[in-house]
Amino acid sequence: WRGPGVPPRDPGASLVLRCLLVLAALYTMYFARTLLMPMVVALFFALLLSPLVELLKRFYVPRTVSALVILGVIGGPLGLLASQLAEPAQRWATEIPDLADQLTQHVEDLTQRLSPDEAPPPTPPDEPKGFSFFGLFGGDEDDDEDEEIKARAANGNDTADNGVSEKIKQSGLEAMIAMLSAAPVMIAQLLTAVMLILFLLIFGSGLFVTWMNVFPRIDDKERSIEMMRSVQLELSRYILTVSVINAGLGLVVAGALWGLGVDDALFWGALVGMLNFAPYVGPLIGVIILSLAGIVQYGLALTALLPALVYFSINMLEAQFVTPVILGRRMRLNPLVIIVWLVVWGWLWGAVGVLLAVPMLVCFKIAAKQTRVLSPWVELIETRA
Repeated sequence: WRGPGVPPRDPGASLVLRCLLVLAALYTMYFARTLLMPMVVALFFALLLSPLVELLKRFYVPRTVSALVILGVIGGPLGLLASQLAEPAQRWATEIPDLADQLTQHVEDLTQRLSPDEAPPPTPPDEPKGFSFFGLFGGDEDDDEDEEIKARAANGNDTADNGVSEKIKQSGLEAMIAMLSAAPVMIAQLLTAVMLILFLLIFGSGLFVTWMNVFPRIDDKERSIEMMRSVQLELSRYILTVSVINAGLGLVVAGALWGLGVDDALFWGALVGMLNFAPYVGPLIGVIILSLAGIVQYGLALTALLPALVYFSINMLEAQFVTPVILGRRMRLNPLVIIVWLVVWGWLWGAVGVLLAVPMLVCFKIAAKQTRVLSPWVELIETRA
């Protein structure tokens, strides 16, 4: 029922308004990514570590002390691991131009082998020539001209090959310069995330309870607080479980590659462990990177595919058996929804968005399911073929 002076709602106008709100949100997340990315990372770590802070609080440990101790215990090994991986990461960053040049040369050689140039038509045998007065003075001019044309053609091919190689090296150098120029921003974002994690662990819980108590539109405040705490606990369990699974995958892959004698096995294990936060896309990138690493170490041979095959086998075991058994229904996500979600967040926030996309999707699903809000979207996310 509507009052006499209230006009009826226009469904078309409501749909247009929602589309504009979605576009505005995407625009904001894209242009504010340098601010929002460390905040999202800090929220994930705060969700992961807040149960430990609450547990220590029961033993009368102040939140400030527990937060500092937990960050120190976790940050120490991570910092040591980062220092160990910095040298191979820098070496691979400097070898990118040489790697591209070598692959280009191998591809050119393989192309020439598979599609050799057509053989020139056979030249007829030299026939005895009659006496020529002008041949006494210029009989070798034609041969000299042919040799000069061939030399010019060879020089032109060498110039083209050098131009391609220079362009490849220049593109690699430009990528390195872009990475170095982005380093100060990454360091600032890392420090911002650490500070936010610390303050969220110390003041986040009390601030949330106060906000729930003073917010005027919430009727059952105690039930709302308990529900949000259950959501927080569920999200913390999920993030911790996925982190442990991915860390285990990285250690197993690193051990297998070390047993095979692959260079920088620990670096590749840490890399594939991080990439495993992005289903489908992350393993595919890991297979490509390990294939390139195998080519660099073993050359263009079947042995070069062995690191990628080992990683692919271990990842298939983890994806098909380990993760479904441990996570169960909490990880039940539609593959098409995952791919679209990864593409959107990869476009918005780049590589960081790809790594955070699936954890954010699962957190959204768990929160919506626990609070019984947006139930149709939860069913859509969990749809199976």
